[in-house]
Amino acid sequence: MSPCVRPEVWADARVREALVTLEFGALCTLVREISNLRQDDMATLTGLSQSFLSMLESGDRKLTNIDKVVMLLDGLDVPVELTGPMLRNLAEVRCVQHAPPQLLPA
Repeated sequence: MSPCVRPEVWADARVREALVTLEFGALCTLVREISNLRQDDMATLTGLSQSFLSMLESGDRKLTNIDKVVMLLDGLDVPVELTGPMLRNLAEVRCVQHAPPQLLPA
């Protein structure tokens, strides 16, 4: 069976905070723990090497290359509404269905 990220990962407040603060090492660690994935699984999903992911998670490396950021986010299938289209491969961004706006009571 192919590795996959559990959908509930994206509702986790710690994961959302890691995305907002661009803490990609923490993001990888949290995604792995919540989805019961190994670093090898993450490497398969993202195309980034297991050794690079290990250094990223330990804080020995930072993810600053925009192409690698896009590889990570696309590989993990992070919902575009959590990243914005600027950090995604626009050729692969799916159409996002937005809920109708909620009307506030007058």
